[in-house]
Amino acid sequence: MKLNCIECKNDIDLTSYPNLAKDQVIECNTCGITLLVADMSDENAIQTEVVDEGK
Repeated sequence: MKLNCIECKNDIDLTSYPNLAKDQVIECNTCGITLLVADMSDENAIQTEVVDEGK
């Protein structure tokens, strides 16, 4: 699975989230924004929503 940060557009490394699931909170390694996984219905794309604007 691949995920681009909606804030800084960089790739988010999902290897630290081996059991990624809907409603899980993840953080962008680059800009620090916190995202909530909103939908994973498409196997190749993850829909996210901003939880915290980051650092």
